[in-house]
Amino acid sequence: MSRFLRASILMLLLGSCGGGNFSAPRDLDNACSIARERPQYYRAMKATERKWGVPVHVQMATIHQESKFIGDAKTPHKWALGIIPLGRQSSAYGYSQALDGTWDEYRKEQRRSSARRDRIRDATDFMGWYMDKSEKVLGLSKWDARGHYLAYHEGRTGYARATYQGKPWLLAVSQRVADRASQYRAQLASCGK
Repeated sequence: MSRFLRASILMLLLGSCGGGNFSAPRDLDNACSIARERPQYYRAMKATERKWGVPVHVQMATIHQESKFIGDAKTPHKWALGIIPLGRQSSAYGYSQALDGTWDEYRKEQRRSSARRDRIRDATDFMGWYMDKSEKVLGLSKWDARGHYLAYHEGRTGYARATYQGKPWLLAVSQRVADRASQYRAQLASCGK
């Protein structure tokens, strides 16, 4: 086999091993713009809506809050004395900022061992799965962006114990998620999505 052919095959293999575009869409305040710029995002969210019943605008608002649509988003590092890195604040990663344990539970239960948090269709399916369980366990409507965000952030047990009540900052964030979901819903209706 020629050296050129071997090098070409190697480059093709390396190129297919990742290196995806994890940057955010340009206009995060406009759902129609996001759908136009990243049609794969919209298709993934529509598939999740069909499978799990979670509306696209609720998914979009949650992803916006969790990762700003950055596929390889991670939590910030913790520091000791302001200079010694102690690792990340949590294991949250990807579009959905799913924690390692919850992600593993999803992959096992859904038999999706190859699912990845930095792949939009897997991240939205995870969110649909999580919110579907929250509806069943907590009685939350799938249209309730605020309630689902609180359950997503605090976990279902924390939500059931109302741990968010002692966190005014989190209540404010959950209201912003609800407001953004309403905004996205109106925008998607205006562009026929």
